[in-house]
Amino acid sequence: MSLIPSDFFGGRRTSVFDPFSLDIWDPFLDLSITPSTALSVPRSDVSREVAQFASVRIDWRETPEAHVFQADLPGMRKDEVRVEVEEGRVLSISGERRREKEEVTDTWHRLERGSGRFSRRFRLPEDVRVDQVKATMENGVLTVVVPKAAAVRPDVKPIPITG
Repeated sequence: MSLIPSDFFGGRRTSVFDPFSLDIWDPFLDLSITPSTALSVPRSDVSREVAQFASVRIDWRETPEAHVFQADLPGMRKDEVRVEVEEGRVLSISGERRREKEEVTDTWHRLERGSGRFSRRFRLPEDVRVDQVKATMENGVLTVVVPKAAAVRPDVKPIPITG
């Protein structure tokens, strides 16, 4: 039994007492911010899909040898994606998915696939070799591998104790 009614969160199942709940309530989810609407009009499905694509989700994991970034970019070709290292140690992943041309005779029933530009930037740690970054794209998954520099072991000189 919950102390908060289930319709308080828009009918979604959530537990305010579970810190690992993945269904987090976002009070701004259904609002669009434009000067003319001033937070009063619900966001359309198209703008929600465009916003989701514009913020491409990227996984970043660190292995003993490298930092590995993976982005799901379904339906995109490698020539539509740009991977760059900026300002020394800033990894930039960007691109644009263009909307299909609409034929005058076509009748659209749903438009759910996102389109638009995206750009993500990550500040890399100091122990990476930016001159050896490699990027591959396979089955709509972009993988960027940033190798780590060899760990510099401090030169330890034992000091004899006299006395």
